[in-house]
Amino acid sequence: MSPLLSKEMPFDIEKVLQILEEEVRNFHVPVVDLIAVQTHDPFKVLVATILSARTRDEVTAKAAARLFAKAPTPQTLAALDEETLRQLVFPVGFYKNKARYLAALPDILEKNFASQVPCEIEQLITLPGVGRKTANLVRAQGFGKSAICVDTHVHRIMNIWGYVQTTSPLQTEMALREKLPEQYWIKVNSLLVAFGQGRCRPVGPHCDSCVLSNLCPRIGVTPRKMTPGRSGQQSGAKRLISWNVNGLRAVAAKGFTEIVKELAPDILALQEIKALPEQLPDSVREIAGFSSYFHSALKKGYSGVATYSRIAADKVYYGIGDQRFDEEGRVLTLEFSDFYFVNCYFPNSRHDLSRLGLKHDFNQALHEFVEDLARKKSVVICGDFNVAHTEKDLANPEANVKNAGFTPEERKWMDSYVERGWIDTFRQYNQEPGHYSWWSYRSGARARNIGWRIDYFFVDPASRSRTVGAEILTNVQGSDHCPVALDFK
Repeated sequence: MSPLLSKEMPFDIEKVLQILEEEVRNFHVPVVDLIAVQTHDPFKVLVATILSARTRDEVTAKAAARLFAKAPTPQTLAALDEETLRQLVFPVGFYKNKARYLAALPDILEKNFASQVPCEIEQLITLPGVGRKTANLVRAQGFGKSAICVDTHVHRIMNIWGYVQTTSPLQTEMALREKLPEQYWIKVNSLLVAFGQGRCRPVGPHCDSCVLSNLCPRIGVTPRKMTPGRSGQQSGAKRLISWNVNGLRAVAAKGFTEIVKELAPDILALQEIKALPEQLPDSVREIAGFSSYFHSALKKGYSGVATYSRIAADKVYYGIGDQRFDEEGRVLTLEFSDFYFVNCYFPNSRHDLSRLGLKHDFNQALHEFVEDLARKKSVVICGDFNVAHTEKDLANPEANVKNAGFTPEERKWMDSYVERGWIDTFRQYNQEPGHYSWWSYRSGARARNIGWRIDYFFVDPASRSRTVGAEILTNVQGSDHCPVALDFK
């Protein structure tokens, strides 16, 4: 037996995969699988697989359709220049690199493989843009030959189950080749990708509603925390996340796109981005699978908000109609068919409280703005409110009663907001102290949990029943704030 294989109690992999086949039947099907069902052409499977890397399947499907309408064969692909390819495959992730790979592909296929896509792994990985994962997918889906495609989901879940004990996808592939029954080699990737996206998520997996809850050993897993009153059934709920990143360019250098991938939000709201869109890397300005919206401050390196959404907004509203706040990029609103999503970065009163009056004006203007929206449909408001509402919302209330963010004036506005029926969604489920979303960089405050809860999700009074759960994602690093989340149906 390979030293990479688990020495834990036997895990009934066949029973588990049979259960998953039924469980994911109505889950999202990876686009490469769909293309393989529609055609047995290895060339189309290869191209679709190259396009699919780091890209939402809906985007891949549309890009592949546009490309195949022009270039269904290596010969017709050779007739397209790189700029045309960029236009056809945009906005898939890293579209410029992928256009370059596709431009080079016909010549390499002609020279080395008589314009035919090879079926052997070692040959496939010599093609531009093809790594081992892609090669296995093409071999399995394009040729129907035995292959084990191991992506992060397969690697992660197989280790959670203890079926293997490995530290890399390549090790997992080699271990599975020794251990996994061959009848599951081709299908295991599709099953675990669907399962990993829909249930066994990288961050906050839904162990509470998992069909494998009685079989899974949950090795190294931190399940999502179920707050009191939170429903275990998340079907139909959107995952909304808000995060003050304290400089989007700074957090981009700390693995921002990977963090987003792990968080798997449906809508992601960022505050204090401190950047214009053109100052951001392509991978951040246009995250694969999301429509992106920015409302930056006129002053460079200051304030600003951004929202990424998997569903394109019907309308976008920049600001609230007050130049003092709109030129600082403080409010960005997306309108969808059944709700408004309002992303806010509230002014800081400053240490000397010199902006306390300005903040009061902002609070009032925002309140009027969202009250007007709520007359039409549901409203979700999120962001850095720059105030801890009650004594439960910061570690040292007595020492901060006259400090910015905890003054009686700021807290009084929060009181009036709640009195009007607006719902602090985290407190809807959790009334305990000690839950914070911001910590000073000084004196190891985060490690000691000496913090403040100043990041919120609120909903209008009529939308209480649409909230499913709320939490603070304290394990996410990269800023002095951590993200907060709302599940909203």
